[in-house]
Amino acid sequence: MITVIIPTYNEEKNIEKCLQSFQSQTIPRESFEIVIVDGSSKDKTCEIAARYADRVILQISKGVGGARNDGAQVAKGEILVTTDADCLPPEDWLKVIQDNFRDGVVAATGTLIPIITEDMSDLESFTYKLLFEISNVILRVGSWIGYYHLCGANSAFDREAFIKTGGYSDLPYSDDVEISKRLKSLGKVVFDKDIGLHYSVRRIKKLGLLKYTFTILRNDFEVMILGKKPLKDDYTKQTYN
Repeated sequence: MITVIIPTYNEEKNIEKCLQSFQSQTIPRESFEIVIVDGSSKDKTCEIAARYADRVILQISKGVGGARNDGAQVAKGEILVTTDADCLPPEDWLKVIQDNFRDGVVAATGTLIPIITEDMSDLESFTYKLLFEISNVILRVGSWIGYYHLCGANSAFDREAFIKTGGYSDLPYSDDVEISKRLKSLGKVVFDKDIGLHYSVRRIKKLGLLKYTFTILRNDFEVMILGKKPLKDDYTKQTYN
């Protein structure tokens, strides 16, 4: 079985569309469960999520990584899949992920496709598409040298290995690259370009493209190369328009 873990906080505008997308997965519905880990939303997120998810639990651990850890603790699946409430998985998303877990694989990740909305200008749409194409190339090349960005919106884990490593560390950023360092000692980490996910750009829009890019690069460098723990720029429990 697969367990899909989705952290939420005031996501009433997005969560239904996200969860509805799981109704058309190419694997049977009984072969996966959906666990919502809610950070005390003040809107109708939990009410909406309860219509589709198998479980809605209250987050008790700190940060978005902590929410995913909470979900892992109650998961029934042997494979843990993580995504965000504003993302949209294609129909074969879980099937492709499932097919990757063989021959000692402990984690898998893939590409991100920006969700282009009607309010974006042609230039803005082009910029995001180009940015994500470049980012996906970097992710693929990085995997060739053993660098894996296990994006929390589009990654999967062997549950036993995930629990053994202690799950996500309490980091405001780059917890998804830091965990790959620990998982690699337990088995194979893979990047599969066919594990593609439609990804919201609202975080990028709120921070600004340049600041977002700089923040990600800086914190990945500090965590992966310098072994530091970033203390600022926490993106958890943000409010978006």
